[in-house]
Amino acid sequence: MSHYYDYPSIAHLVQKLSENNIQTIFAVTEEFQPVYQELKNLIPKSAVGTLSSDSNNVIKLIIDAYNSLSSEVILENSRLPDGVSISYVSHCKNGVSEKGENGRKCSNISIGDEVTFEVSITSKGCPSDGKSETIKIKPLGFTEEVEIVLNFICECECHKDGIPNSPVCHFGNGTLECGACRCNEGRIGRYCECSKDEVRTEDLDANCRMDNGTDICSNNGDCVCGTCECKKRDNPEERYSGKFCECDNFNCDRSNNKLCGGHGQCECRKCICDANYTGSACDCSLDTSTCLASNKQICNGRGTCECGACKCTDTKFQGPTCEICPTCPGVCTEHKDCVQCRAFGTGDKKDTCQQECGYFNMKIVKKKEELPQPNDQPYINHCKERDANDCWFFFTYATKNDSSIEVHVAEDLECPSGPDIIPIVAGVVAGIVLIGLALLLIWKLLMIIHDRREFAKFEKEKMNAKWDAGENPIYKSAVTTVVNPKYEGK
Repeated sequence: MSHYYDYPSIAHLVQKLSENNIQTIFAVTEEFQPVYQELKNLIPKSAVGTLSSDSNNVIKLIIDAYNSLSSEVILENSRLPDGVSISYVSHCKNGVSEKGENGRKCSNISIGDEVTFEVSITSKGCPSDGKSETIKIKPLGFTEEVEIVLNFICECECHKDGIPNSPVCHFGNGTLECGACRCNEGRIGRYCECSKDEVRTEDLDANCRMDNGTDICSNNGDCVCGTCECKKRDNPEERYSGKFCECDNFNCDRSNNKLCGGHGQCECRKCICDANYTGSACDCSLDTSTCLASNKQICNGRGTCECGACKCTDTKFQGPTCEICPTCPGVCTEHKDCVQCRAFGTGDKKDTCQQECGYFNMKIVKKKEELPQPNDQPYINHCKERDANDCWFFFTYATKNDSSIEVHVAEDLECPSGPDIIPIVAGVVAGIVLIGLALLLIWKLLMIIHDRREFAKFEKEKMNAKWDAGENPIYKSAVTTVVNPKYEGK
């Protein structure tokens, strides 16, 4: 039934290979490499080698795979009892230590190397039957193993030293064990001060209701002799507390599926946050380092830092640090007119310069090469702008740590030189002459072509012409023949 059932499954293979200390080497051809690489990730202590088409490299493949497998040690343990957890810390070569899942293994080990593993076993409670449990730890691929027997101490040693009929337990109505009273039959209460037969239950229950409510011990405990004894939970780290069992340490707000966001303690259903965290679930960080813009200002001076994220107050700005402004003209264009009027007394704001442009400190330098460079200040803008005379002027704009603005302006302008008239005129004249000559040549060429076509047409018509042999009717010959009438031809 292997076509219908997953038998043997990969998990079953892993189990049987581990039980028999088998390290698997898959020797497959190139086309099946991706499939077996995925399978290798699911089977510990396995290797994949590329087999040639004629299998002539199988010996080398096995040697390489074996060397790879033998250079790594991975620890595994048998099934853990309920409530028991185990953690590993590895101390590998070159002083490298790992925790968590990486604490189970050490790589790049040669013969003669020594590595150390620290194993911690923690129990959160006692087994229901109180019996001992056994855990086995071994390195994959080896037959040696360590067997650990867990003997749970479910009662304190002080129980053996209990004081029967102790006066602490209300005149001897109980046994004092480990600082608490274990009441005799028929007695109840923390100090066995109540008798089940003498006290009415409804009178005791009244002392276990908070604010005269209807719930006894907030439904989280039992009223024993007028005092709430809170219930125990399966998880020993979770507990109820308070006079009326109204508090607990597990029903606080969560963030990222963690109680109090992992940044605080839950006390009486309220998170007590660690330093630098606030909020109902301690999910609001007070650290402002994530809000620092590239100019070292919080949210670029355009917003407030709330819970480690910038909330931009200026609607034009956006982004994680309020530095992106799609509709802004840019720092250089924005301050161009003020820099121009203060440095050169020109520009659109020259008449209102003192009223509108006194918000920055300005320094004049001779050349643009003397302007501050990016390495001189944490954040600086280099600007190049054009004035009304088509001259370029250069300045830098920087925001200091104290939010003051400092502008350096280069005194020298870069103005474009005037055009050279002679080359321009000469070029125009030469162009006109050349264009004229070209036009004449084109006209001459066209005329020659036209004449040749007409002559060819004439010759063709001449060849095809048919002339009439008749005489001109108005033609008169210049010769006159006179015959003598008396001449008889003799």
